[in-house]
Amino acid sequence: MRAQKKPVVIEYWQVTDLDIDDKVPAWIFNAMADRVMNETRDGWDISTLEDKMHANVGDYIIKEVHGDLYLRRPNIFKETAAIM
Repeated sequence: MRAQKKPVVIEYWQVTDLDIDDKVPAWIFNAMADRVMNETRDGWDISTLEDKMHANVGDYIIKEVHGDLYLRRPNIFKETAAIM
């Protein structure tokens, strides 16, 4: 059997550096307030439904359709996402 994923629109933020600036979306701040994301010395720890993940500079943090956060490495993000 085979299936194709349905096209869905996601929100994302690329970790460009460890400084918080005005380009950070509100849902990132909400995730920090809810302790879903925590800043570390070398990036961000993200609690996902599957496990805890660590995002480094250059990685993408994805907000899925139901609000869950996930991490995508840049090469996977570029292969699977079309920027709108």
